[in-house]
Amino acid sequence: MNLGSLNAPAGATKKRKRVGRGNASGHGGTSGKGHKGQKARSGGKVRVGFEGGQMPMSRRLPKRGFRNPFREQYIAVNILDLCRKFSKGAVIDEAALVQNGIVKKEGSNIKILAKGEIDFPVTLKVTKISQAAKNKITAAGGSVEEVI
Repeated sequence: MNLGSLNAPAGATKKRKRVGRGNASGHGGTSGKGHKGQKARSGGKVRVGFEGGQMPMSRRLPKRGFRNPFREQYIAVNILDLCRKFSKGAVIDEAALVQNGIVKKEGSNIKILAKGEIDFPVTLKVTKISQAAKNKITAAGGSVEEVI
Protein backbone atom coordinates (compact mmCIF):
# COMPACT_ATOMS: atom_id res chain seq x y z
CA MET A 1 0.00 0.00 0.00
CA ASN A 2 1.23 3.47 -0.82
CA LEU A 3 -0.17 7.00 -0.49
CA GLY A 4 -0.99 7.14 -4.21
CA SER A 5 -3.47 4.27 -3.93
CA LEU A 6 -5.54 5.79 -1.10
CA ASN A 7 -9.05 6.99 -1.90
CA ALA A 8 -11.29 9.28 0.15
CA PRO A 9 -14.39 7.58 1.58
CA ALA A 10 -17.73 8.14 -0.16
CA GLY A 11 -19.18 11.58 0.59
CA ALA A 12 -15.88 13.02 1.87
CA THR A 13 -15.15 15.10 -1.23
CA LYS A 14 -17.46 17.62 -2.84
CA LYS A 15 -17.37 19.06 -6.35
CA ARG A 16 -15.99 22.59 -6.70
CA LYS A 17 -18.54 25.35 -7.43
CA ARG A 18 -17.81 26.47 -11.01
CA VAL A 19 -19.35 29.89 -11.49
CA GLY A 20 -19.90 31.76 -14.76
CA ARG A 21 -20.35 28.62 -16.89
CA GLY A 22 -23.81 29.39 -18.31
CA ASN A 23 -27.32 29.54 -16.90
CA ALA A 24 -27.82 25.76 -17.09
CA SER A 25 -25.11 25.27 -14.45
CA GLY A 26 -27.17 27.19 -11.87
CA HIS A 27 -24.26 29.60 -11.33
CA GLY A 28 -24.39 31.56 -14.58
CA GLY A 29 -25.35 35.16 -15.20
CA THR A 30 -24.23 37.02 -12.10
CA SER A 31 -22.19 34.05 -10.83
CA GLY A 32 -23.84 34.01 -7.40
CA LYS A 33 -23.03 37.68 -6.72
CA GLY A 34 -26.55 39.08 -7.07
CA HIS A 35 -27.25 42.26 -9.04
CA LYS A 36 -24.93 45.27 -8.99
CA GLY A 37 -23.53 46.85 -5.84
CA GLN A 38 -20.08 46.98 -4.33
CA LYS A 39 -19.84 43.27 -3.54
CA ALA A 40 -20.73 42.34 -7.14
CA ARG A 41 -17.74 44.27 -8.50
CA SER A 42 -14.20 43.06 -8.94
CA GLY A 43 -12.19 43.84 -5.81
CA GLY A 44 -15.39 44.88 -4.06
CA LYS A 45 -14.67 44.28 -0.40
CA VAL A 46 -15.32 46.26 2.76
CA ARG A 47 -12.86 46.44 5.62
CA VAL A 48 -13.45 44.61 8.88
CA GLY A 49 -15.89 46.50 11.09
CA PHE A 50 -17.26 48.69 8.26
CA GLU A 51 -21.02 49.14 8.58
CA GLY A 52 -21.88 50.93 5.36
CA GLY A 53 -21.10 54.41 6.63
CA GLN A 54 -23.10 53.98 9.83
CA MET A 55 -21.11 54.77 12.98
CA PRO A 56 -19.30 51.47 13.67
CA MET A 57 -20.00 49.48 16.83
CA SER A 58 -16.41 49.93 18.03
CA ARG A 59 -16.90 53.72 17.99
CA ARG A 60 -20.48 53.70 19.33
CA LEU A 61 -19.64 51.84 22.54
CA PRO A 62 -18.26 53.81 25.49
CA LYS A 63 -14.67 53.23 26.50
CA ARG A 64 -13.76 53.35 30.16
CA GLY A 65 -10.63 52.98 32.19
CA PHE A 66 -6.98 52.81 31.27
CA ARG A 67 -5.55 50.13 29.01
CA ASN A 68 -1.86 49.62 29.65
CA PRO A 69 -0.13 48.12 26.59
CA PHE A 70 3.04 47.47 28.62
CA ARG A 71 1.36 45.44 31.39
CA GLU A 72 3.40 42.50 32.61
CA GLN A 73 1.44 39.40 33.51
CA TYR A 74 2.72 36.85 36.00
CA ILE A 75 1.80 33.21 36.45
CA ALA A 76 0.97 32.61 40.10
CA VAL A 77 2.55 29.52 41.65
CA ASN A 78 1.73 28.70 45.26
CA ILE A 79 4.02 27.04 47.79
CA LEU A 80 1.37 24.32 47.94
CA ASP A 81 2.14 23.42 44.28
CA LEU A 82 5.88 23.28 45.03
CA CYS A 83 5.33 20.89 47.97
CA ARG A 84 3.39 18.47 45.76
CA LYS A 85 6.00 18.24 42.99
CA PHE A 86 9.40 18.78 44.62
CA SER A 87 11.29 17.07 47.43
CA LYS A 88 13.88 18.13 50.03
CA GLY A 89 16.89 20.04 48.71
CA ALA A 90 15.46 20.59 45.21
CA VAL A 91 16.64 23.53 43.12
CA ILE A 92 13.51 25.13 41.69
CA ASP A 93 13.87 27.43 38.69
CA GLU A 94 11.77 28.20 35.61
CA ALA A 95 12.96 25.09 33.73
CA ALA A 96 12.10 22.82 36.68
CA LEU A 97 8.60 24.33 36.93
CA VAL A 98 8.00 23.73 33.20
CA GLN A 99 9.40 20.20 33.39
CA ASN A 100 7.08 19.29 36.29
CA GLY A 101 4.02 20.75 34.54
CA ILE A 102 3.38 23.56 37.02
CA VAL A 103 4.01 26.23 34.34
CA LYS A 104 2.91 25.54 30.75
CA LYS A 105 5.65 27.25 28.71
CA GLU A 106 9.14 28.61 29.17
CA GLY A 107 9.72 32.36 29.07
CA SER A 108 6.76 33.16 31.33
CA ASN A 109 7.00 35.58 34.24
CA ILE A 110 6.51 33.58 37.43
CA LYS A 111 5.62 34.80 40.90
CA ILE A 112 5.65 32.52 43.93
CA LEU A 113 2.80 33.13 46.38
CA ALA A 114 2.44 32.04 50.00
CA LYS A 115 -0.64 29.77 49.91
CA GLY A 116 0.23 26.50 51.63
CA GLU A 117 2.96 25.36 54.01
CA ILE A 118 6.44 23.98 53.36
CA ASP A 119 8.41 21.94 55.87
CA PHE A 120 11.59 21.08 53.94
CA PRO A 121 14.39 23.26 52.49
CA VAL A 122 14.44 24.14 48.79
CA THR A 123 16.44 26.58 46.68
CA LEU A 124 14.28 28.93 44.63
CA LYS A 125 15.49 30.88 41.57
CA VAL A 126 12.51 32.88 40.31
CA THR A 127 11.53 36.24 38.82
CA LYS A 128 9.32 37.39 41.68
CA ILE A 129 8.23 36.13 45.08
CA SER A 130 5.89 37.55 47.69
CA GLN A 131 7.38 38.55 51.04
CA ALA A 132 5.18 36.02 52.91
CA ALA A 133 6.33 33.18 50.63
CA LYS A 134 9.96 34.22 51.07
CA ASN A 135 9.54 34.13 54.86
CA LYS A 136 7.97 30.63 54.76
CA ILE A 137 10.77 29.21 52.59
CA THR A 138 13.58 30.73 54.64
CA ALA A 139 11.87 29.55 57.86
CA ALA A 140 11.91 26.00 56.46
CA GLY A 141 15.68 26.30 55.90
CA GLY A 142 15.55 27.09 52.18
CA SER A 143 16.97 29.97 50.18
CA VAL A 144 15.52 32.39 47.65
CA GLU A 145 17.35 33.99 44.74
CA GLU A 146 15.53 36.50 42.54
CA VAL A 147 16.61 36.18 38.90
CA ILE A 148 15.95 38.91 36.33
